[in-house]
Amino acid sequence: MHSLRSPYLLYLGAAQHLTDAKTACGLRDWCPDKVLGEWALPESRVTLGLPRLSPAEAAAKGAGSLIIGIASVGGTVPEAWLPDLLAAIGAGLDLVSGMHTRLSSFPVLVEAAQRHGVQLIDVRHGTQSYPAGTGRKRSGQRIATVGTDCALGKKYTALALTKALQAQGAKATFRATGQTGIMIAGEGIAIDAVVADFVAGAAELLSPDNDPDHFDVIEGQGALFHPAYAGVTLGLLHGSQPDWIVLCHDVSRVHIEHRPDFPIPPLDEAAAQYLQAARITNRAVQLAGVSVNSSSLDDYDWHQYRENTSRTLGVPVCDPLRGGVEAIVSRVLGVSSL
Repeated sequence: MHSLRSPYLLYLGAAQHLTDAKTACGLRDWCPDKVLGEWALPESRVTLGLPRLSPAEAAAKGAGSLIIGIASVGGTVPEAWLPDLLAAIGAGLDLVSGMHTRLSSFPVLVEAAQRHGVQLIDVRHGTQSYPAGTGRKRSGQRIATVGTDCALGKKYTALALTKALQAQGAKATFRATGQTGIMIAGEGIAIDAVVADFVAGAAELLSPDNDPDHFDVIEGQGALFHPAYAGVTLGLLHGSQPDWIVLCHDVSRVHIEHRPDFPIPPLDEAAAQYLQAARITNRAVQLAGVSVNSSSLDDYDWHQYRENTSRTLGVPVCDPLRGGVEAIVSRVLGVSSL
């Protein structure tokens, strides 16, 4: 499991648009107490509104890691970044990347990291071995976010649920399964990089035994209905052993993104399939609610959609950015043993 040294300096490279810096924006918004500032190449046109600090200045203020906060074309680490990355290593900072290209593929970075005693952490690429899943019932309570498709708010919903639970006085921990989530949480497992036979086992390690009144909120990956990524979804679901699932959906999508031959099922069918799959390891699993990206709807249509969907499924329907997820949290806390 990856564990990151905070606080962070966020690296923006030569980013030209804020959309290039989604990872950095997520860190700024969800773990501001772990973020010291930002650094970029002179040609960058993006700022997060954070203090501009060089690696040496950030290190002097106590920074532990420089995190690459942008996504380059093809997930590569451009040669133009190397002087800044070497400066960070020289200042004693760990380097953290979610790129496809491994930091360890650059001999100059490896040599510098060894010389200065710092880590090169590729959160997308794990080195730990995991056991097969056992299916053993674990203490504590678990909420898993699941989706009708990829990239529609499972991470954001899990973070919002964790924050809302904590605001109600509940003990809750966000369990990260993707690279950006790991950077926000400071630890986690990039579940899509785990060998298929051991995904469930890795998920068991991610949310171990805990206090009976503690909630692990597990970031979902993929979708059961996705022809490429259903496998990781199922393994994560079985290993997470959720007591509750929250179904995430984008109302503007009628088929799997970029795959028009794969329609998204109606939400009642989607929920039923997720519950059936989750019952393999927890027969008591329940649907807690539906988290919706409703940005394509005006206020009237969103109200109608929310009411109709809630009536059909019998659970709260929320948009984390349009009223929050408190109704889902209230359902969980009201029915749980707290």
